[in-house]
Formats: sequence, C-alpha cells, structure tokens
Amino acid sequence: MMGGFGAWWQQLGLVMAGGALGAGLRFIIGDAMLRQFGNGFPWGTLTVNLVGAFAVGYVVVWLQTRGSAALYWRAFAIVGIIGGLTTFSSMMLEAVLLVRNGRGWVMPTYLGISLIAGFALVWLGARLAESTYSTP
Repeated sequence: MMGGFGAWWQQLGLVMAGGALGAGLRFIIGDAMLRQFGNGFPWGTLTVNLVGAFAVGYVVVWLQTRGSAALYWRAFAIVGIIGGLTTFSSMMLEAVLLVRNGRGWVMPTYLGISLIAGFALVWLGARLAESTYSTP
C-alpha cells in the first residue's frame, strides 16, 4: 500500500514540475503572440491550444513505447506540461470577451479553428508518432 502512495507522490511532483514548465511556455508564447499581432484576436491561446493538441496526440502514442515508465511520463508530459500549456477555460473566457467587446462575429471563427484544427492536430500528432515508433 505504501508503495502505491509513494508512486502517487512521485507522480504529483512530476505533474507540478511539468505544470510549471507548461505554464511558463504558455506565458512566453502568449506574450510573443501579443507583441507580434496585438490584442484583436486571442492568438496566444489559439497557438498554445493547437500546439498542445498536436503534442498530446504525439505523446499519447509515444507513451506506448515507455513500458512501466509511461505512468510517470504521462504525469509529467500530458498532465503537467501539456496541461499547463493549454487551457480550455481561457479559450472559453476569450470567446465571451470577444462577444462582450463587440467582436462577436470573430468568436465562431476562433472556436471553429480551435476545435477543428485541434482535433486534426491531435490526429496528426498521433499518426506521426505511430509512424516513428511503430515496430516493423
């Protein structure tokens, strides 16, 4: 029983470390997009969500090659880094703010790109990982 509890704490530490990295990446990317394109469209959140969609598709397949370590890699990479990087709640808030700020016509485009491109990038990331890590 204690072994399972110790493993839980190890995973929690990995999630926290990965989350810090992911949140830092989100800040850096968001700031870069804001400086490059201004605040007329939520480019930062769109970018991190699309990058995260591709990354999670790739990592979930890569984890299949990690054996018993997959549990720890999942905690660090998917729950931690990618979870800290991407953010559905920020996407929804920015959709509401687009409407409130008189740019409601942009909101369906933003959500459509986020959902359709996000789905496509998860699929693409998984396919790339499968072609990279598949055994002949």
